Amino acid sequence: MRGTKASAAWLGAVLTAVVLAACGSSSSKTTSASGGAGTTSGGGSSGQSASKKPIVIGAAIDQSSTMKPFDSPAAAAAQLEVNKINAQGGVDGRKLEFIVENDQLNPSRTRADALDVVGKGANVLWVTCDVDFATPSTEVGLSKSLLTVAPCIGTDQMGPKRFGSQGKLAFSYGNVAQDEGAALAQLAIKQGWKTADVVTDKSIVYEVNDCQAFTKRFTELGGKVVAQDQFTQGDHTVGSVASKVNGQKAAVVTLCTYPTPAGDLPAFVSDLRSLGNQTPILGPWSIDGTFWLPKDPKVSNNIWYVTYASVFGDDPDPAVKALEQQLTSSGNPPATGGFVTGAAAIDGIVAAIKQSGGSTDGSKLAAAMESFHNLPTVSGAVSFSPSLHSVYGRQYRVMHVVNGKPKYIEEMKATTPASIG
Repeated sequence: MRGTKASAAWLGAVLTAVVLAACGSSSSKTTSASGGAGTTSGGGSSGQSASKKPIVIGAAIDQSSTMKPFDSPAAAAAQLEVNKINAQGGVDGRKLEFIVENDQLNPSRTRADALDVVGKGANVLWVTCDVDFATPSTEVGLSKSLLTVAPCIGTDQMGPKRFGSQGKLAFSYGNVAQDEGAALAQLAIKQGWKTADVVTDKSIVYEVNDCQAFTKRFTELGGKVVAQDQFTQGDHTVGSVASKVNGQKAAVVTLCTYPTPAGDLPAFVSDLRSLGNQTPILGPWSIDGTFWLPKDPKVSNNIWYVTYASVFGDDPDPAVKALEQQLTSSGNPPATGGFVTGAAAIDGIVAAIKQSGGSTDGSKLAAAMESFHNLPTVSGAVSFSPSLHSVYGRQYRVMHVVNGKPKYIEEMKATTPASIG
């Protein structure tokens, strides 16, 4: 997800709402206890030559800017999963080590931090939850022939589509937009909303793809898109877009955007509601959480979205609730359901290493990961394919915000990802 430079006010709000990483703030790194000595050289290795050295996962992520609400919860959950696996003896006797550096979304620092964790022995590279922001670090991982993983990138571009043949080593444990948009369309039809106004934030490809997928599947299911509107974060047009939407009288407004310091997400909701329009607003995981909601409960009303997990105490999965409670008890309550993708990514990395006979060779791990079909993780079943290196077919939580309070409604999944080219 791409945003603009954070304002002090917005960061203050986020600091109280989102999970902090283990030693989180703007310090350059945090390092987990691994139960073993640190490594001195990076890259993959065979199971035989690895001996009992720790398996090092090096993360170059944002812990202080726009991506913090997405990166930090996933990293905190990943650390808990690492701790659990290490307490059980590690991976075939080898402990996991999770090293985190804060790239602050600065492109040159993102690249430098990725090079730094590789130099400290990273066997797997972990990158931020937006493919555009992550590109400098991803390119480092791929150039070093490392398995390169994001916990929650939501596009099909974390793979060969963007990075060519080297992209075979790149994966995300986020739901691919083609799947998420299809699920949103199925939800709309199930709710009896047969007409939609689709509003797309063009600032990042994830949001564009999500609304494209919604449009494709919605029309396939017999729905009618009465209008397509768009804006770009920070372009100061969101108010006029809301006025236009108000005059188009669809049964649902599908909104593909995300919270940034520009404030366009809460501004759109406030502007539409101020016109007396209580049409359901439907969106992807990127509108999860309460930290961005307008304070007036009459404004923050009748908002629907899908997400990975409910962070409001009502998730149906006991394992998810337990992980959320662990984070909360440690002083790191998650702001969105995306936290489970961090634990899921660790589960997937471990499964790939075991499937590869203990090897951390990037190509072997990637081949194993690409073969995953309904791999059990705390986030649900994870599947990849040669064309989709982001997750499809996983269960979503449907959430409904009523008077400022989100609540879990049901689980659902897309029948298939929508084809958007």
